[in-house]
Amino acid sequence: MHSGEASPSTPKLQLHLSIPIPSRDHTYYIADGNTVLLVENTLFKVHRSTLTKDASTFDSMFSLDSDLRSSSHVQSVNSAVTTVGPEGENDDNPIRLQGDTADQFRALLWALYSLPHELSVALTPEANPSQLFNLARISHKYEFRSIEAWALNALTQVYTRPMHSPSIKELDGPTLEQLTELASLCEQRDLLEAATQRWRRRIASGKDISLAINVAERLNLRALLGRAYYAMLLQGREVWDADGYLTRTQIIRLLSGHYALGRLWERLPNEPPPLTHSSRCMGAALVRCNQTWAALWKSMMDMGRQGMLLQYPDVEGKLVLAEGMLKTLMERDMPAPGLLEAMPWCKEQTLTATAGKIREIQESLVDYFTDV
Repeated sequence: MHSGEASPSTPKLQLHLSIPIPSRDHTYYIADGNTVLLVENTLFKVHRSTLTKDASTFDSMFSLDSDLRSSSHVQSVNSAVTTVGPEGENDDNPIRLQGDTADQFRALLWALYSLPHELSVALTPEANPSQLFNLARISHKYEFRSIEAWALNALTQVYTRPMHSPSIKELDGPTLEQLTELASLCEQRDLLEAATQRWRRRIASGKDISLAINVAERLNLRALLGRAYYAMLLQGREVWDADGYLTRTQIIRLLSGHYALGRLWERLPNEPPPLTHSSRCMGAALVRCNQTWAALWKSMMDMGRQGMLLQYPDVEGKLVLAEGMLKTLMERDMPAPGLLEAMPWCKEQTLTATAGKIREIQESLVDYFTDV
């Protein structure tokens, strides 16, 4: 036997590149359709006039080859003439949609072909979040504007229902990251707010904080980013170092936030927020009221310092604690010699000023976490 020959007992190795054969969609391969499209490995046969509704991208896409459909394209191959039809005429030469999934295109066709009572299900507790999510994404891509608006509205209704509602099938729907990306992409404020509220609940329970940081940074969601960084800050350095999703830059921002918030807390006792006085508070009474408010504010900040369960940079937590103490003084009419008695007309305004300071810090949290 020559060295170049294979042994009779040894089968020759043959490599076959198995290319899956496209399959026809069970619902939307319509017998009297006139356009075949291939999405992933699924063939859809639909009516061209249906896809051109709503002044979609398909309208301009199909107008480009209208001349091609009016006459066959003739190619000469080895002196033989072969007639090749335009794309979309049959299964062998479908229009190929790139970057879409079969589920997304199926959701679009569901919206285009369904009857009103079938579409109305999307506005009930039986709505399918995955279907609505796919519909919103693909209708945005192909500029079905009215369908996109309808899908986003329906999706918003799903995610603004009470959390305990069994209608919210989160396990079957998009991830919170995907939902946030969609809301940001489509600039749907209500849906983005619903997604942000869910992030806040997760962050408050200590879940997915580093994921929230990365999503908020990528989508430039400043309020969510500040809240996520603040929550991670309070987790402590050991947690930061053990978290595999935080980058070196993000850890630097956390260190910067620790320093900046600590400095803020040191300044706060001597920086009472402005007090909006009652119209009855004038002259010497106004001066005395301001002095009393400054003393009361410093006293509350000192109480916050004594909150041993609160971490040093937890400015928000300390202010909320101080606000609670102030409310207790007001509601129970507890005596505070030399303080509340000296500002009889502006007691309620102290609560407003304190709440305003808390809100100011909450809204600017992201500014404390810098790269320096």
